[in-house]
Amino acid sequence: MAGWFKASKDGFEIAVRLTPKAGMDRIDGVFRQGGDAAALAARVRPAPEKGAANAALEKLIAQALGVAPSRVAVVSGHKARLKRVHISGELGGLEERLTSLAAGQTKTGKDE
Repeated sequence: MAGWFKASKDGFEIAVRLTPKAGMDRIDGVFRQGGDAAALAARVRPAPEKGAANAALEKLIAQALGVAPSRVAVVSGHKARLKRVHISGELGGLEERLTSLAAGQTKTGKDE
């Protein structure tokens, strides 16, 4: 599903719709917002206080893609539900891993 991620000169940028204060940390696949707008739907346990939900999102995406957490950063939408997340580094293999996230049901940590 195209439209929710794009290559940049030093990695990828992805659109994410984050739900904080969830029962588990997980990626639910791609969320369509009408028209062509789409975003990766993700949930994290922490509340959106002092950047905790954003930090949990960065960790979740890093684990799901198999990259170091230092390569993942929320670059816009820090206080919004819709965010832009940058994954830096070599592009090789990342596009396939991003595409696989569209299928959803990627969980990390303890469930419920």
